[in-house]
Amino acid sequence: MTGRYTVPGACHSVGLPRLHDLLTDLAEPIREERGWDTISWEMDCLPSGEYRLVVFKQSVGRVTSAGGGYQIVLDPACRLPQPGLRQEACTSAPAGDPESATGLFRTYLDRRAAVLGHREELPPPATSQALDAAEQRIGRTLPADLRALYLIADGDAVGLDARYLIDGYTWLSLDSVVREYGEGSQRPWSGWDLEWDAVVFDATPADTVRRCAGHPDWIRFASGEDGNYLAVDMAPARDGRPGQVIVTGCDYDDGPAYVADSVTSLVRDHIDLLEKGAYEYEEEDDYLCLLRERRDARTRQIIGGIPDEVPATLQAIHINDAAGPVDLRPLGAAPGLRLLHLNRSRTADLTPVRDLPVESLRVVLDGGDLTPLAGHPHLTALDVSTTAPADLTPLHSLPHMHGLDLAGADVRDLTVLAGLPNLRYLALDQRQWAVLLRDGKLPPALAAVRLAGDDVTIEDALTLASRLGLDTGAALRVAGTL
Repeated sequence: MTGRYTVPGACHSVGLPRLHDLLTDLAEPIREERGWDTISWEMDCLPSGEYRLVVFKQSVGRVTSAGGGYQIVLDPACRLPQPGLRQEACTSAPAGDPESATGLFRTYLDRRAAVLGHREELPPPATSQALDAAEQRIGRTLPADLRALYLIADGDAVGLDARYLIDGYTWLSLDSVVREYGEGSQRPWSGWDLEWDAVVFDATPADTVRRCAGHPDWIRFASGEDGNYLAVDMAPARDGRPGQVIVTGCDYDDGPAYVADSVTSLVRDHIDLLEKGAYEYEEEDDYLCLLRERRDARTRQIIGGIPDEVPATLQAIHINDAAGPVDLRPLGAAPGLRLLHLNRSRTADLTPVRDLPVESLRVVLDGGDLTPLAGHPHLTALDVSTTAPADLTPLHSLPHMHGLDLAGADVRDLTVLAGLPNLRYLALDQRQWAVLLRDGKLPPALAAVRLAGDDVTIEDALTLASRLGLDTGAALRVAGTL
């Protein structure tokens, strides 16, 4: 919070205190006393001076996204499977060649020197023993062409002076490759409220890179110094090549970008750009920037309505506040559509979705007919509101369904949810939760739930958490009047 307030009769306004620091000071002794790593903190303060404070583990916390309410995490260790792990593996040989890579890289350095007017200082070469040790530490083998380049120089930085040789990224030393490996091999997790219906999109060309947000066989070897990295991909999808170069990092959580089939090809491309004059040279900083055309492999999203001509490359579309029912049939022209969100928009027929690889579907359904979704081989997350009672039975035949939001739906029989063995996330309103708990028909594998509604309180959430098996007895409650 920021802001100022003025006391009547005073000459000057007064700034608010640093509330984050104050709350941190208050939270620390609670964390220590309860043994909690993180906490969820909620305080209501009335103009009368009355206040009420409730503190609990972060496993119960307010949701600020549409629909409001509270999220309850029942299994903090649970992570959703990445779709790329189901993709067919590559059987092709590497495209890179160590002998070619060595010759091309030396030629590349010569061409750069001709433009700069001098040769660039690089670190001494790594040894074969150092390469073997680095591979042993990360438990992965580098592609042969990248190994060959490390036998020329151990990265491109001398002290703090990096040359940004590879695609404008600084080439990491072997020690830095080892340090970065642990980060790049882990899938980032943004919490259930964002992850339950998230999608990892296809790279371009399709089926070259696995649809993952992180993978243990992606080895970062160059840094953009902005949270993004070049990596060699040692576990490509069906149409990829081992050792291909991809971009991953903070701007690529929704899917990596394909760069080249090998480090060898990438260096060859750099030489071509220099020979064509496709570069800019900043003499003051002695910086050479290659003007390489980049493929944006991230999703192509359309916000608004369905366009007159649907691009075949479309992977995600958000349709917002449509005036009337939306006809989904034109989306058949996008055979790679993964995400379809009708936000505050309705449709009467889900049949067009049946033949599309949609994984995340959000829709207001005129009527309650979910039959077209029966047997859908791709759908993993469904957020549906209805204008008529809906039968959830068709959802039993969805092999990969892991997330469901029914808070806006009229459901004929909630006990049908017990027949969804793979469901990990479920959002219902307070009335729906009461019915489901009364009948004792919970889905068996829930890891996180949401109590939806703008008018529910943290006490409501703690009550639900307790009924779902979470021990809430240690919650701290303080009330009084200032």
